[in-house]
Amino acid sequence: MNVHPLVGQLQSRSEAFVALRRDLHQHPELGLAEQRTSQLVAQRLAAWGYEVHQGLATTGVVGTLRRGTGAKRLGLRADMDALPIHECSGKPWSSVHAGVMHACGHDGHTAMLLAAAQHLAEQGDFDGTLHLIFQPAEEHPGGAKLMIEQGLFERFPCDAVFAMHNMPGTPQGHFVLRDGPAMASSDDVSITLRGVGGHGAMPHRATDPVVAAASIVMALQTIVSRNVDPQQAAVVTVGALQAGRANNVIPELATLELSVRSLDPDVRDLLQQRITALAQAQAQSYGVLAKVVYRRDYPVLVNHRAETDLAREVALELVGADRVTLQGPALVGSEDFAVMLEYCPGSYLLIGNGAEGHPCQSPCMVHHPGYDFDDRNLPIGAAFWVRLAERFLTHGQPIERGECA
Repeated sequence: MNVHPLVGQLQSRSEAFVALRRDLHQHPELGLAEQRTSQLVAQRLAAWGYEVHQGLATTGVVGTLRRGTGAKRLGLRADMDALPIHECSGKPWSSVHAGVMHACGHDGHTAMLLAAAQHLAEQGDFDGTLHLIFQPAEEHPGGAKLMIEQGLFERFPCDAVFAMHNMPGTPQGHFVLRDGPAMASSDDVSITLRGVGGHGAMPHRATDPVVAAASIVMALQTIVSRNVDPQQAAVVTVGALQAGRANNVIPELATLELSVRSLDPDVRDLLQQRITALAQAQAQSYGVLAKVVYRRDYPVLVNHRAETDLAREVALELVGADRVTLQGPALVGSEDFAVMLEYCPGSYLLIGNGAEGHPCQSPCMVHHPGYDFDDRNLPIGAAFWVRLAERFLTHGQPIERGECA
């Protein structure tokens, strides 16, 4: 495989960023508690000449670099938070914090953008304003929304914004792009059923919420198969059902916790309507009361065509057509970068984290205790950010899109 000169240049100086990535991996921090990570990012950016802003969404960092007189503004985002998972990767750089690990590769995403930041500060050839957005709490409770609510795009207006995520199971360094709906919305639903408790030997003197819960679990399976267009994607998962503690006692309460996904806003509305109506009707038929709490979390992530086309061009330039999927499949996972794309045109892309050589029998998926980021992606991902910034902020090019609103 021919290596693009920029990738080779960044590869030659990647040792420091591999060390940085592994240091971040050893010291993971949960959402809105990324104090050490935030300070490290801010210190590096300041040392390279960026105008550094801290405090958005508690631990968020924005580094701004201006060149020339160009009016275009570009935002590049990396996430910083870890997950409440106990690491079992066996790596020398495993987490030193019990029960917390970088199981999604945000340590790698941060290191890739920092590597690009250094190169752009020292050698970047562009005309305009570059905003590097280091976001907290992607996993929970949604740092993108918090940063926007606290004035992200008012203080740092962008004409486009981009983000990248690693993907296990895809060959290392292979780019996957997609315009249109790319990742699902994510909603959380709690259903509380209240009946009348009693003795397990005398069910006729009780009103059993467990039976109602069991019926609701089965009935929920009909929503996707019988209410959603077969050409649309949707998922309704009952992840928890809790009721009672003894086999001879009918409890008063039963609770269900649901995860609901879709790739279309209208389907999302339909799912909320049907889940609520079905739960209440099923409960009523068993003589119990149902309280449904429906929490809308991340929206559908929709990539914009023009920005995705630019990302495709950059990926093809760097790694060649055999290592780029121009229109990959939509994923039913969710990502809070979707909120930024509701405010600003842009695109979210994937870089393969490898299909072999992992501690799992098959490639460790993100959110697995054996997961680790593939450091070979650091120079490739950094080169992508460098070329994207230089291509978007080209000298003499007029603004083609309106700013984020």
